[in-house]
Amino acid sequence: MKAIRRFTVRPVLPESLMPLAELARNLRWSWHTETRELFESVDPEGWQAAGGDPVRLLGAVPAARLEELAADRRFLRRLAVAVADLDDYVHGGRWYQSHEHSAELPAAIAYFSPEFGITAALPQYSGGLGILAGDHLKAASDLGVPIVGVGLLYRHGYFRQSLSRDGWQQEHYPVLDPHELPLALLRHEDGTPARVSLTLPGGRSLHAHIWQAHVGRVPLLLLDSDVEDNDAGAREVTDRLYGGGSDHRLLQEMLLGIGGVRAVRTYCAITGHPDPEVFHTNEGHAGFLGLERIRELEGERGLGFDAAVEAVRAGTVFTTHTPVPAGIDRFERSLVARHFGEGGELPSVPVDRILELGAETYPGGDPGVFNMAVMGLRLAQRANGVSTLHGAVSRGMFAGLWPGFDAADVPIVSVTNGVHAPTWVAPEVMRLGARQIGTGRTEDALAVGGSPRWDAVAQIADQEVWDVRRVLREQLVQEVRDRLRASWKQRGAADAELGWVDSVLDPDVLTIGFARRVPSYKRLTLMLRDPERLRRLLLDPDRPVQIVVAGKAHPADDGGKRLVQELVRFSDDPRVRHRIVFLPDYGMAMAQKLYPGCDVWLNNPLRPLEACGTSGMKAALNGCLNLSVLDGWWDEWFEPDFGWAIPTADGLGTDEDRRDDLEANALYELIESRVAPRFYDRTGRSGLPVRWIEMVRRTLVSLGPKVLAGRMVREYVERLYAPAALSHRALDPAAARDLAWWKGRARAAWPRVAVEHVEAVAEAPVGGTAELGATLTLRVRVALDSLTPEDVEVQAVAGRVDAQDVIRDGRSFPLKPAAGPDLEGRWVYEGPLALDRTGPFGYTVRVLPAHPLLATPAELGLVAAPPDAEPVGGVLLR
Repeated sequence: MKAIRRFTVRPVLPESLMPLAELARNLRWSWHTETRELFESVDPEGWQAAGGDPVRLLGAVPAARLEELAADRRFLRRLAVAVADLDDYVHGGRWYQSHEHSAELPAAIAYFSPEFGITAALPQYSGGLGILAGDHLKAASDLGVPIVGVGLLYRHGYFRQSLSRDGWQQEHYPVLDPHELPLALLRHEDGTPARVSLTLPGGRSLHAHIWQAHVGRVPLLLLDSDVEDNDAGAREVTDRLYGGGSDHRLLQEMLLGIGGVRAVRTYCAITGHPDPEVFHTNEGHAGFLGLERIRELEGERGLGFDAAVEAVRAGTVFTTHTPVPAGIDRFERSLVARHFGEGGELPSVPVDRILELGAETYPGGDPGVFNMAVMGLRLAQRANGVSTLHGAVSRGMFAGLWPGFDAADVPIVSVTNGVHAPTWVAPEVMRLGARQIGTGRTEDALAVGGSPRWDAVAQIADQEVWDVRRVLREQLVQEVRDRLRASWKQRGAADAELGWVDSVLDPDVLTIGFARRVPSYKRLTLMLRDPERLRRLLLDPDRPVQIVVAGKAHPADDGGKRLVQELVRFSDDPRVRHRIVFLPDYGMAMAQKLYPGCDVWLNNPLRPLEACGTSGMKAALNGCLNLSVLDGWWDEWFEPDFGWAIPTADGLGTDEDRRDDLEANALYELIESRVAPRFYDRTGRSGLPVRWIEMVRRTLVSLGPKVLAGRMVREYVERLYAPAALSHRALDPAAARDLAWWKGRARAAWPRVAVEHVEAVAEAPVGGTAELGATLTLRVRVALDSLTPEDVEVQAVAGRVDAQDVIRDGRSFPLKPAAGPDLEGRWVYEGPLALDRTGPFGYTVRVLPAHPLLATPAELGLVAAPPDAEPVGGVLLR
């Protein structure tokens, strides 16, 4: 008989054990080993049954066991130490508070993301974007950065994956009860739940409660539309992550952005937390937050729309995570207009101006769609990609928003992602480091990064390194067997059929891991291009290889599901099923065993379509070597000392089959001739693979400090958050109005701004060749219309040129006004140009808008240069 209502009955903890509830409510336990060990000691079997979730554990501990612990002095001492340690962690000063420029740092930052991967006990993530967001909050907590996270609470989370008998992906959506999660409702002083509301077309409303999670020092606010006052459709807005059609997704993103700002304001009013000076939009999904802040500024400060846009931009950071246009949310303009038009949300904000913010006004853009990433970029003064290569890809992808500028000048920088080491480093690896450099110092090195203490890892003995690697591989083998048996039972197999599972994988065999989402560009099945060759690799009698694969295809992606099925069918073959396995339901719990237990982490996307690829970072922190295409972070930091680069066939254009064949062959060749021989080379007197162990050391010493989320968050603070806070403070209402007026004046005049004449006088003859170190004196006549020299910057841009006379790696040199204006508003600018590089050398001249409150001269997307048909200058330097 099915229950008509469900609720949670919690045990009453004895007074002396009440601090356990405090520890369970703060998600620091998810990365703090001592706290997890304390909870495990409460009830070891119950801890395993609860999946390592303290909230579930405390809901199931027998009363007799609680009474026993309440009288256990040793346990109570451990509990007191854990509570004191948490209190010091939450309230003590950390890196941010002791920063040399702490007065310039923002008092608070709001970080918006559609998903957050904090722990398997709070399944609100689908893949890398959410895990990155979770690691960002954890590292911010470790560093004392005053971030407030904002997201949605999905009652079904992302789907759970299983397989049919024939290997087809199946999705399940278990209901999550927030009362059984490490969450608490945000309440007003009178105890009533706080909530936010949005207006929907047709006189409807969308209400949402605000659930709060404590991620160490960082509050995470999650909006939940399952509210009784909502109609059935509104209650389902936060039903599942990335589900539903366009209207459903639009409502989710309106709630995240607009409702999220209102939730932050409510949270700050209730708790006294400082209001954010900086808003960070993690991908375009949360871009509507800018519209809500425009509404606030228009209404509360009386700013017009244009001035409000400038004020919002000053304090906004936008991070793009996708290297492909298909990864960007785009909605029909008519749908957006309906939700923001008459009777909709934000009635004080003109709907035509809203539509302009998301318009694809560049060549090749679709005038019928509203692009969330485009709006995000237009409402953020600072933007970044998530690796050096991805930053370059993003500049090319969005260059149409800055017409007239080379892609290299597009104002999108790079902050390479990092991962939160205490979450992803296996305890065995952590203890190995602690024995060498001390527990406290290890924690500091993991939180801050860049420490010379990482060099101490190089002193760990070969045998110790190899013993730990074998223990981790053995743990993975057991984990795989347990999960594989459970998967086959779900597929309908009986225990009598599954005796073979006990011989799956071998703790002494080279183990390769591959786990990620399954869009086509990540190429889950590249390893299957030549099935016979892969079988020979797996079954090699002297140097065998075993592979563990996991990954979820989007529920609507049948192409991805076919890739999963192809891999599963290959791994079901009795000839190889002991050497290659596919594990369904890839998530954080599986990943925390998979990364440490593998010897090699494989990544073979279509270059350059991997934005970053942080799974390889997590593997590296455990001494796992990377075997990857030079994409994302691996393109940036690869060295032969600690891994292998899979050669790519980048010049083949649209011939994807040919490209896949060539790159798969390169992958097989690397494993056969370099990876496996290195692993199985035991020719030294120690009987250990000494050269392999040295690569493990180099991975930890060289990559360790670089791949940390602490390094990443420090970069965000110093390169983006601090400048954004200063811009926010500088743009008071009067300054915002002045800047908006100035931009309008510059845009109106710009069609008549021109470089009319350029001449050069050289120390040595120019026309064919010149000597290195010579100087050209440039004299330039420009038309500025109604603008003045204070409104512009005139630059010479010079550098080596290619066969098409395109300047590569150009440097800019300012020119100064020497005369003017004449009666027609023309000015003469002059300045020296040093010829400082040999080879084919060229220069040009350009005029850019200039204002003290611009973050970059490219901000307006305006540039004036000589006509393409008019040669400006070029020399060959000797």
